[in-house]
Formats: sequence, structure tokens, C-alpha cells
Amino acid sequence: MTTARSATQHLIYGHAQLHDCLAFADANTAAEEAVEIKALAAARTWGEARQVQMTHLWNPAGADCFEPDGEYADGKPFTLNEVGSVVEGDWPPMVTARGLELLPVDVQFQFGKREFTAHNGDFLNIPLDQEAELVAELRRRGYEVTRDDELINVLDGRSFSPLA
Repeated sequence: MTTARSATQHLIYGHAQLHDCLAFADANTAAEEAVEIKALAAARTWGEARQVQMTHLWNPAGADCFEPDGEYADGKPFTLNEVGSVVEGDWPPMVTARGLELLPVDVQFQFGKREFTAHNGDFLNIPLDQEAELVAELRRRGYEVTRDDELINVLDGRSFSPLA
């Protein structure tokens, strides 16, 4: 069984450092998502963090998550690595989980292995040594595939995480 995709789907992929495997993202949104992640990571106050506009992701520091008073008042210092959903690994979503949605199911089984994390759900573990064959297979199926390790790791939170 394969997932239906258009013949011109463009994927970004790279070495996801946290899980030490290949990960995939939709090239149509990946760069914009990275801008959102970097903007939130750059916020220095809770007010700045709440002002970050999210189109592709949700804002874990938004007014719907924290009341803008007391310790979360607009002028109070903001550190993204102290936000609960970031500490728990829920934001940004694991980039290695995206392959479960983006790649055809038969390709997932051929090149990777679905793995479970106790806190953040399943992800697709594609060993680095599968890169050449996997990329060739995706291109054979009409995918445009571009490697960008830096972008993949920004999407996985490595640009601000102390685990980076």
C-alpha cells in the first residue's frame, strides 16, 4: 500500500541529530516553519513571545497557553527552553515523525523502522546508510528531494535546544 502523492511533491530531508537518522519535511512549508521556530526562540520577553505569529505551528507561549499576567506578564523575561511543552518535547513536533505522513508506506517499511517514544509518540527511524537508495527510489517515483541538514534540525528544535 502506498500513500497517494502528486508527481511533483518536493521533500526536504537531512540528518536529524537527535535521533541520528534521516528525516523528511514538506519543502512547501519547511522554511516558513523554521522562521516561526527561530522567531519564537529569539523572543526575550513573554510579550514578544506571544506576538510571534504562527501559520504552520502553534505557539506554545501564546495567550491561549499562558495568561499574560504575573510571572508571564509581557515584560517578564522569556526563555523558550523553560516552556513546558518544549521541556516535554512536544514543541516543535519531532521532525522524524513526519516521514510517517510524507513517505509512501511501502517505502517506510523498506528503508526505515517505526519506533516508539514514551513521551512523544512514534517516529520513522531511517538509518543514514539508506540515504542513496531511498533518495533514488523517491526520485524514481517522481519526488523532488533536496538535502538540508540545517533546516531539518531547526524543525526539530536543535537551533535553540540545550541538547543541540
